[in-house]
Amino acid sequence: MTLIGDVNGTYTEIVTWVFSSTIAAKAWLATIALALVVVQVLTASRMWGRTRRLLPFDVPSVARVHRWSGRLAFAFTLPVFFHCVFILGFETTDMRVGAHAVVGSFLYGVFAAKVLVIRTRKAARRESYPHWVLPLAGGLLTAGLTTLWLTSSLWYFTDVRFGF
Repeated sequence: MTLIGDVNGTYTEIVTWVFSSTIAAKAWLATIALALVVVQVLTASRMWGRTRRLLPFDVPSVARVHRWSGRLAFAFTLPVFFHCVFILGFETTDMRVGAHAVVGSFLYGVFAAKVLVIRTRKAARRESYPHWVLPLAGGLLTAGLTTLWLTSSLWYFTDVRFGF
């Protein structure tokens, strides 16, 4: 079985043992990642002291959930990223596809920037950037992944089919 696939049927499909097609796999993996992004937003707002009543847990526990939900969200996007970049490439056939391609191109750059901000901050053991940089990077990641989901998974679930 070839491990490369595309929606045109030119190659063998990826993840055929669980999903009916590669595009179905991408839609569901992106949906899982988006659900984890919701966890990211809730836990980040708790760590910044905004949702104490909604999440009445201690900050170290919430921080651990925040880190792991981010790692998992990133991991769930990797097969989607691989297929989009290496098989489908950059396309602008219509507005939805063009917006998806542009936002997708920037998403991993924003992710890398957020990781650098966090690592630099930890290495310096102090605030090495203005206090608003980390929430901005997180907000851009949230907006980017939400936009990607709206221009791909939502399209798949509403225009193609809802299912595996």
